Amino acid sequence: MHQINVLRPFRLLAFGREQQFTVGKHDIDNATAWHPWVQAFADGAIESPAQEAARLEREAAAARLAVHQEQRAESPKVAADESVIAAPVIVPPPAMVVQPAEAPGVEVALGGFDWKNPTRSLAVEDAKRASALARIRATPELLPDLFELYGADPASFICDWGVTTDPRNIEVGLPTEVPFVLFPRQVEFVNTIIEVWKGRENLIVEKTREIGASWIAIALACTLCLFREGMVIGFGSRKEELVDKLDDPKSLFWKARAFMSALPIEFQRGWDIDEHAPHMRIIFPATGSYITGEAGDNIGRGGRSSMFFVDEAAFLERPLLIDAALSRNTNCRVDISTPNGMANSFFQRRQSGNTKVFTFHWRHDPRKDQAWYEREKLKIDNPVVVAQELDISYSGSVDNVLIPSEWVQSIVGAAEKLGIEPSGYRIAGFDVADAGVDKNAVAGRHGIELVFLEEFSGKNSDIYASTVRVMGICDQNDFEWLEYDADGLGAGVKGDARIINEHRIAAGKPQIRVSPYCGSGSVVDPDKCMVEKRLNKELFLNRKSQAWWWLRLLCQNTDRALKGLPFDPAEIISISPRLPPSILAALCAELSQPTWSMNNLGKIMVDKQPEGTKSPNLADAVVIAYSPGSAARAMRAWLRLAGKEPK
Repeated sequence: MHQINVLRPFRLLAFGREQQFTVGKHDIDNATAWHPWVQAFADGAIESPAQEAARLEREAAAARLAVHQEQRAESPKVAADESVIAAPVIVPPPAMVVQPAEAPGVEVALGGFDWKNPTRSLAVEDAKRASALARIRATPELLPDLFELYGADPASFICDWGVTTDPRNIEVGLPTEVPFVLFPRQVEFVNTIIEVWKGRENLIVEKTREIGASWIAIALACTLCLFREGMVIGFGSRKEELVDKLDDPKSLFWKARAFMSALPIEFQRGWDIDEHAPHMRIIFPATGSYITGEAGDNIGRGGRSSMFFVDEAAFLERPLLIDAALSRNTNCRVDISTPNGMANSFFQRRQSGNTKVFTFHWRHDPRKDQAWYEREKLKIDNPVVVAQELDISYSGSVDNVLIPSEWVQSIVGAAEKLGIEPSGYRIAGFDVADAGVDKNAVAGRHGIELVFLEEFSGKNSDIYASTVRVMGICDQNDFEWLEYDADGLGAGVKGDARIINEHRIAAGKPQIRVSPYCGSGSVVDPDKCMVEKRLNKELFLNRKSQAWWWLRLLCQNTDRALKGLPFDPAEIISISPRLPPSILAALCAELSQPTWSMNNLGKIMVDKQPEGTKSPNLADAVVIAYSPGSAARAMRAWLRLAGKEPK
């Protein structure tokens, strides 16, 4: 087997994650004439799983590969109006796709990008770029096609030619300027912005610190302006020096000048830093597009924009003035920020349900892990800052938070950290939604560990259909018992589950045991003490308060156990770190949302939805699954009658 050198720009979309595929000698020998093989190469071997829309664009382009370069009319200009942009037709000379090989079989095995130890990967990336650039310069007639491709696919351009800078690289032996290879969630970020821009929608981006969001926004803006005519992209922040300050790497426009200056001259398209980068403005002479900067109360007052980015939007001093101005300025506003509590427009719009939300959590970053998080906590040494800037918690500075963000983060992977293998009952909790905007949520646990979590819409459905889906989830994951939210519309689950179980029995399948969870009902074990010297009936207002407080105790016990204090293995909780990162990040935020207080009788009340927040569906499902009482007790009784014991 021999290596084939595949060049980045002609893989169409790579995103830093190399693929493996095999082709035969016949394919290689006939590459100069057999364009369908090149089409198959583009369609199958390098398809990105991150963005179906990009895949469809590439397929459309590949279907036209049989048209030879000399026969193709001059490429249409890339315009700001998406409706006039055709699918790119890319017909690179076959020599630019593969290098000849004589072996009977040829395997392409390109190593994946090593995010934790990137030295070798960065060197390989540099070599690829140098080789690709040499071939482009030898075949300059290809550039119009590449301009068209990159105009339709900005993420690919950033990966192929972008450069980012980080002065902290010096301390780990890396250069300060490195190829801008996007990891998968960053690619999703780019594609989501393109999607909302085309749809004339707004976007809220809630993020962890140091996730690269500002750099990506700048790189995307530069790419769009390089290859699309008539673009006007605005950037704003609360202070002018955060937008543009000479020789300050923290400013957004310093990043823009650095990004443009590092591009090969072929892709700068006549741009000159002295002529086309005045204060608060970046001009793109080839397309007539430009990037503008505004600050403070002047954000949105500088004229109309194709899209407008507001950096650190949660920290604006007078956000309502800016909201009004931007509503007239642009059809696509992208707010990017770490949280800053709940008393601001950013949080209110994030919770409104009227604006798309993109979450950029540190768990999405392949360079970061739990050990990184623990180091950052020690460096910051402020639980409020940790909650807001690392955990994306809006309640970090709120009084009487029921479950502090620090505890929530500590329970992720706690079983592994403590050397405990989960065992015992497999129980699911079902938080029931109506057919409106609220969502159903299902949480499943194996003993102490949460091993399953899913959220799905109840829209265009009914309680019966949702119950069928949830019981199917129980089947697939071997959950023996289902506890459901029996308040409100959830009351119908009992009858639906009975009918479903009858059908299961008739089909020879075992029934799934179900029991109700009534949050508004009376406490469980009223004459026992969950908290020392206080009877449950005297301490908790209702079962909801009791169940949430029990989850608080489990989280607190786990946090203490991880700090080396004695613990009862049956009274801790662990969240599997293998849950999808996006849903794990959402759950962590929801668990830290509720607050608690005491009424005039001294009973604990839990407000799981403080003013301006959304219902914590995922967290509710977890509370139900771990709630003290019915499911675990009923299962023990049923197993005892059946002569079985849990493993």
